[in-house]
Amino acid sequence: MKHTQQSNQYSYQAIQNYQVHQALYDFVQQRVLPGLPINNGQFWNYVSDVLDEFIPSNKALLNKRESFQAQIDEWHINHQGERFNQESYECFLKEIGYLLPECDDFSITTRNVDDEVAKIAAPQLVVPLMNARFALNAANARWGSLYDALYGTDVIPEDNGASFTKAYNPIRGDLVIAYGRDVLDKSLPLVNASHSHVTLYQVVEGILVIHLENGDKTYLEEPYQFIGYQGDKNNPTSILCKNNGLHIDIQIDPNHVIGKTDKAFIKDIVLESALTTIQDCEDSIAAVDAQDKVDVYTNWLGLMKGNLSEKIEKDGTTFIRELNPDRRYISADSTDDDKPSELVLSGRSLQFIRNVGLLMTTDTVLTNNGEEVPEGIIDALVTTLIAMHDLGGSSTFKNSPKKSIYIVKPKMHGPEEVQFSNDLFSRIENLYQLEENTIKMGIMDEERRTSINLKSCIYAAKNRVAFINTGFLDRTGDEIHTSMHAGPMARKELMKHESWITAYEKRNVQIGLEAGFQGKAQIGKGMWATPDEMALMMETKSGHPMSGANCAWVPSPTAATLHAIHYHQHNVNKIQTNLLNALHHADEVDSEVSEIDESLRGLLTIPVLKNSEQLTSNDIQQELDNNVQGLLGYVVKWIDQGIGCSKVPDINNIGRMEDRATLRISSQHICNWLHHQLLTPEQVNESMVRMAKVVDEQNKFDNQYEPMSDQLDSSIAFNAAKALIFEGKSQPSGYTEPLLHSMRRDKKKQ
Repeated sequence: MKHTQQSNQYSYQAIQNYQVHQALYDFVQQRVLPGLPINNGQFWNYVSDVLDEFIPSNKALLNKRESFQAQIDEWHINHQGERFNQESYECFLKEIGYLLPECDDFSITTRNVDDEVAKIAAPQLVVPLMNARFALNAANARWGSLYDALYGTDVIPEDNGASFTKAYNPIRGDLVIAYGRDVLDKSLPLVNASHSHVTLYQVVEGILVIHLENGDKTYLEEPYQFIGYQGDKNNPTSILCKNNGLHIDIQIDPNHVIGKTDKAFIKDIVLESALTTIQDCEDSIAAVDAQDKVDVYTNWLGLMKGNLSEKIEKDGTTFIRELNPDRRYISADSTDDDKPSELVLSGRSLQFIRNVGLLMTTDTVLTNNGEEVPEGIIDALVTTLIAMHDLGGSSTFKNSPKKSIYIVKPKMHGPEEVQFSNDLFSRIENLYQLEENTIKMGIMDEERRTSINLKSCIYAAKNRVAFINTGFLDRTGDEIHTSMHAGPMARKELMKHESWITAYEKRNVQIGLEAGFQGKAQIGKGMWATPDEMALMMETKSGHPMSGANCAWVPSPTAATLHAIHYHQHNVNKIQTNLLNALHHADEVDSEVSEIDESLRGLLTIPVLKNSEQLTSNDIQQELDNNVQGLLGYVVKWIDQGIGCSKVPDINNIGRMEDRATLRISSQHICNWLHHQLLTPEQVNESMVRMAKVVDEQNKFDNQYEPMSDQLDSSIAFNAAKALIFEGKSQPSGYTEPLLHSMRRDKKKQ
């Protein structure tokens, strides 16, 4: 991308071979550097040196992506009309260096990883960092009210008088309380009793004594689960317990509207929920220029300094939302009533930050000839600098007691790109005089060349990797684009049942465990995309901890609290140990072909429509309309309102979380069917015109929404959606960012 000084309303500061946007320059000088052991001149010299060193490698890696894609396209074109030969295809991928020889066995050596990442399995939030309110809500989502989460979602059915009402409905409330007692019974079981029969919790000589309604007393089956309390030990206001590493806070108040109706006066059950949060600079935001980036960095600075706040207006009242303070309890083993031992727990989730990948460039810094520089390099330099406030102890709250910085790197294609990020982090640590491997890397296993070479990717960052996860959405988009010429792809909803996705999810856990992640790093699973379908989430998402993954993404703090129940039900550490034992036993039984080796073939199986599948014209139209409606519903808010992640009603009016990864699938899927002539351009255009009216109707109550259907030719959003489809084959890796960013900038100029 090119960007000239004359086209921008802001001036630039000359720094060696580069021009720094005044907004970024002032932000760093005036707000970031004060209190850090780096001065303004030093920092910009560092920026210049790093850009000089890493821009050529960044460009070379992007060129290599294009070279691989061209060779794969050519192979498929040359073999059109032939029966697909999987073995021949795999040999070809090895010959061109796309599929690499697997490296020798190893174990990661990452040190100084916080317990929330290394040792405790729990839900994980991903949130757009550009929105301060969302960022604060996520950071504060470490603790969540189980009663609120149940009362406000479909986990509790609305039949038989249990309808959801803002004013407290006692019928629904009774169901919530019963559900909560069941959670306690399964997580904190009592000796020959149920929490539903408790009338009083007391602390006697460090032991939790539980009084029952029949006059008997009982205890926890595992007394060590009780670890602290608040208030008087004879009538505590809070009982703190721990199960599978996660805390449960039983809150007691006889004067509370709910507590006074409860036989034990329990007003709420508060669960430790989202232990970690990924503050996102990438897929879920729409930061397209320097001022946008400074807004993003400003929120990260507020989180790292502990002073981020946002004015909130709700139900006619205004208040300031800030980061939650720590939670303080009297330790269960406290022996001195006059000076009880204090137990302090963090009130906030541990914050990761997701930088952008290698593809995008930014106008925050230009070369002297007006060329934008790689955005990921600037992200690494600035977000690490900001995080030094936390490392140095000047923050109001401590994010990482182990003094680590957690940066998730998305959209890396293979081990060379992981090595590039590792080298970049090392260079920054050296310049900033940080201890080696202070920056911990999260590797998103979401691109095909990373998936098939995952072990080598982890090896490239073996001293700093702290996180891997599966990203089904981007992974599917890359699958479609990479194999664009192989044939028409399976229907989008059926893609989840293809053999490659099963192998992909299983390998991610297996390879992570064999690389020594247990007790050192997170193995994650992807997002639950329908935030209004919490009952279905509770039925199905338990599969994530049961698979051996010690974190999984959820779309909201409420979802985090509910999903936390799954981690009380399943001890992930024991599951991982059993999986490792099974893997090692399998290796002993058959050392020639490991389960991981066999699953590689499944991973490389291209999800094309099977010969036996006969799509009717109605099937094809439904698939097209569904893709187009979701695509338009997301793009119109991205372009017109700068909303990078939103709950978009689908064609059946079910709200789904949409971001650029879901957009990548929809646009590439239509593009693929167009290429293979399952669709015609006229058919796509007709669907887009018709679905524009549907999307307009779905957004009619949004005062900021700009309808598309009455101005199709002039609507930048509508034309952006068209470009994503009809120019999809030529977009690098099928990514949506270049077109979206360009057209969002055009919209902002209006």
